[in-house]
Amino acid sequence: MAIRRIRQLGDPILRETSAAVRHPAGGGETLEDLRDTLHEFQRTHGFGRGISAIQIGVAERLIYIEFEGCEYCIANPVYEFQSEQTFRLWDDCFSFPDLLVYLERAETVRVRYEDEDGVTRTVTATGPLSELLQHEIDHLDGVLAVDRALDGNSLATREEWRRIVGQQV
Repeated sequence: MAIRRIRQLGDPILRETSAAVRHPAGGGETLEDLRDTLHEFQRTHGFGRGISAIQIGVAERLIYIEFEGCEYCIANPVYEFQSEQTFRLWDDCFSFPDLLVYLERAETVRVRYEDEDGVTRTVTATGPLSELLQHEIDHLDGVLAVDRALDGNSLATREEWRRIVGQQV
């Protein structure tokens, strides 16, 4: 449908808690906008796997993800399980594309959600998909990756991160 402007760090809407979607099957236009916006971001920035509706200014509990050849249209996600085992990683975000955040996430999650047809589904994820789901669900709750930084030294510009990682390889 349309490529939408991605709201950037500092935009107050990113701190809002998104409202439940009453009719997930009716979220088609927003989901199409999320898909189009994700594809444009991938084209212009060279990365990206998921986007939440709040990032395009729509305060609804909707997420669109493309991961390892699978497409997830997620409405009203709820955690059913989050493992106590965690892992640490450098996370990035469309809302601050030149900044990376070192943080910790649950290794495994199980999320119940409604798909684009309103059918209740469950996904169990580990590793990168687990991290991605947690990142996007955080957005729906007004939480940003910068809020989860391990400490004051857990932020880096993308350019500096590449320089440091390049030296370690």
